[in-house]
Amino acid sequence: MTIDTHAHGVTELCEEGMSLYARALREGRIAREDVEPAPCLEERGLLRDNTDSPGWMLPVPPAVALPGLLTVIDQNIAHQRDQEARLAEAFAPLIALDAQRAAVPDTPMISVLLGFQRINNAIGEAMAASSKELLTIQPGGHRPGSLLAMALPREQDLLSRGCRMRTLYQHTSRHSPTVAAHYEQLTGDVQVRTLDEVTERLIMLDRSVAFIPANPDRTVALEIRHPALITYLATTFERLWRLATPMFPQAAGEELTSDGVTARQRTIATLLIEGHTDAVIAERLAMNIRTVRVHIAKLAATLGSESRAQLGYLIGRSGMLDPEH
Repeated sequence: MTIDTHAHGVTELCEEGMSLYARALREGRIAREDVEPAPCLEERGLLRDNTDSPGWMLPVPPAVALPGLLTVIDQNIAHQRDQEARLAEAFAPLIALDAQRAAVPDTPMISVLLGFQRINNAIGEAMAASSKELLTIQPGGHRPGSLLAMALPREQDLLSRGCRMRTLYQHTSRHSPTVAAHYEQLTGDVQVRTLDEVTERLIMLDRSVAFIPANPDRTVALEIRHPALITYLATTFERLWRLATPMFPQAAGEELTSDGVTARQRTIATLLIEGHTDAVIAERLAMNIRTVRVHIAKLAATLGSESRAQLGYLIGRSGMLDPEH
């Protein structure tokens, strides 16, 4: 019977090997055939041939055998250290490459701004450093004159440096005298367009930094400089811009479709079909709820509806919400 010589390490002895070695030490010798189950004894230098008595083996004293085994351990350690050094050398350029890829810039990619003053200061600093363009989205149908007056000097300074300015509002802003008057005071490359619905507020400068609100009352904002997020926000703006209706410097009027329904009324009809209440529609379109109800009444009159439920049915049957309409 034999055992696998690779069953244990070069410096280890199996239980049977230790037992046979102890027996050889006690008896002074051991028959070769008895140690066949433990070839590790001869391989580790614990037994040697008895030249005077063939077929027998003599034990090597433990004090002599131990230093030899320790030498093997030292050689293994040296070999492993050599392997470690070669592996570290091979990985050094890979570590440097990964560190370069994951390097954190000096400026945080996303910062939290607390309070109106801190937010306005950060926006002002970014505008002062801008050299290309200002993109903004302003939800709601009305902006207080005091806020517009505060923004005017910064916007004019930016335009005077050759930057362009594009702003998206909701359609209801077209009827705000303060908004129209604000842009008439600016000199430079300014364009304003409107949509029924827009995203939350956005201010982006040179497509390198953007500001968005982080809570409902806009007392907390995020300053974003992450390239992937900036690209996403810029793409969203461009898509909304292409869908929007010009307001300034030249306004486009609201035209009736062939069925006598305005684009605004089609938007309201869409929200009605989705099951929204008048209040929700007014909030989403930044309109007065009474104005929403006036448009609904006009839709009902145009389609000959006598009830809210019938109006939804008639809107669907009319085809006014079909994509090609």
